[in-house]
Amino acid sequence: MQTIKQYVEQNKERMLNELFDLLRFPSVSADPAFKADVLKTADYVAEKLRQAGADNVEVCPTAGYPIVYGEKLIDPAKPTVLVYGHYDVQPADPLDLWKTPPFEPTVRDGKIYARGACDDKGQFYMHVKAFELMMQTDTLPCNIKFMIEGEEEVGSANLSIFVKANKERLAADVVLISDTSMISMEHPSLETGLRGLAYLEVEVTGPNRDLHSGVYGGAVANPATILAKMIASLHDDNNKVNIPGFYDDVLELTDTERAELNAAPYDEQEYKKDLDVVELWGEKGYSTFERTGTRPTLEVNGIWGGYIGEGAKTVLPSKASAKISMRLVPNQSSEKITQLFTEHFNKIAPPYVKVKVTPHHGGEPVVTPTDSVAYRAAQKAITESFGKAPIPTRGGGSIPIVALFEAELGIKTVLMGFGLDSDALHSPNEKYDIFNYYKGIETIPLFHKYFAELSGE
Repeated sequence: MQTIKQYVEQNKERMLNELFDLLRFPSVSADPAFKADVLKTADYVAEKLRQAGADNVEVCPTAGYPIVYGEKLIDPAKPTVLVYGHYDVQPADPLDLWKTPPFEPTVRDGKIYARGACDDKGQFYMHVKAFELMMQTDTLPCNIKFMIEGEEEVGSANLSIFVKANKERLAADVVLISDTSMISMEHPSLETGLRGLAYLEVEVTGPNRDLHSGVYGGAVANPATILAKMIASLHDDNNKVNIPGFYDDVLELTDTERAELNAAPYDEQEYKKDLDVVELWGEKGYSTFERTGTRPTLEVNGIWGGYIGEGAKTVLPSKASAKISMRLVPNQSSEKITQLFTEHFNKIAPPYVKVKVTPHHGGEPVVTPTDSVAYRAAQKAITESFGKAPIPTRGGGSIPIVALFEAELGIKTVLMGFGLDSDALHSPNEKYDIFNYYKGIETIPLFHKYFAELSGE
């Protein structure tokens, strides 16, 4: 551990500046206007892998954005770790809510503010620097492979094709991912599960054109009003999702599992203060930890229609639309839930509007084993680095490729993230603590050390 800390201390300024350079690339995969920047980011990641000591580094083309691959195979008899991350980021909108430009990393109070600072550039780059550290100190104890993609934020549509075509190349004993969070640096944790995702877009159409709201208002159904009513009906009075069959396959936790989950440190007043809300909202009968990690949800991610510019325009819109995501839990299927939603949304549409539902992407929920060699290695690494054992938690987010890796490569995943729920992922003013960045670089080599040791037992 002392060697690790010494290397980080001697190179911390350079490691931070390299991350800043990475964050300056506006690698927004959802917006074609940023295509050139996304491609430049892939080249930057590849170059940094080469500099860190990786062999066979390649920017692998796909039908969308490329996947960056690199490896260091030291001994076929030793275990192999496949590191996954993504270099693409969410759109920075709304730009006017950022205190500083989203693609010009700025440090305030020991925190890096930039789009992608935590999700996932800051976190996957810890692995590149931890690999560099092991190479430079001659302490790499196992084989390591990197697969860093550029389409995670838009559903990883081409990753499954790449994985299926490169099973031998990607063969490993475990996947290691840092794209999740901890409870806090005082209470380190390991996520043992992730929710799945069904993401779609709905469109409600009324008249064949926008209408004068005075001339036609009261005589023609307003699609924005109808859409709002339809969306409001998707939850009942107990805040449960009001779609027939939605909960049929939900795997309920036992009383013991619920008690263990709720034993994690939690300050509701601090939680509300951080979000600046007076009260919390959610499915009745469940705690915050259960609502965000073990219960399915339905959320409106965006809604629009009519005139939304400056000033006034009295218009009755022809169309109104919304983007909706549903987070899923074991044993729900994203395909089935998408079908149930589509059928229900069409059924509740009144006859004076037309409805269109367009699925975008989805992913399956996963639960990772806590008795595996890899999980125990992560426990030991965090315990040594933080001075206390990690608390097992369930993550509320989705990483669809975790289920893909298990299905296609036959290997489980360890979710060893160093972010915080308060890091404003997908929001303006996303941040990542510099302390967390360095702590990740210090902890990751310990995972490789203990994974190699425990694998040899």
